[in-house]
Amino acid sequence: QVQLVESGGRLVQAGGSMRLSCAASGLTFSSLTMGWFRQAPGKGREFVGYITRCGGYTYYRDSVPGRFTISRDNAKNTVTLQMNSLKTEDTAVYYCAADRGGGSRYSYDYDYWGQGTQVTVSS
Repeated sequence: QVQLVESGGRLVQAGGSMRLSCAASGLTFSSLTMGWFRQAPGKGREFVGYITRCGGYTYYRDSVPGRFTISRDNAKNTVTLQMNSLKTEDTAVYYCAADRGGGSRYSYDYDYWGQGTQVTVSS
């Protein structure tokens, strides 16, 4: 049974930092591209970024390069989203997802999803 479990979401003030983790089980983690998405209240799910299987390439949405960093540890089956200089508009439920393909910014390309973790950035 495939499971992706996010953790680390919390309330933080604008300008602060936060580290989200996603633990994977039930799959061959190193064969999957891992992505992060988010969904703010009343909005659709949007792409944040992804990291390729070996961790050699990352790709982010336009608004986050330099603030967000995705990394992975294939030995521990985990992927991490480090978020710095957080803004109120980063408030959302953050999801990790696994893609058996080579990476995509489109949610429909992802095969497995976690349940999400709430990130709230206050002003």
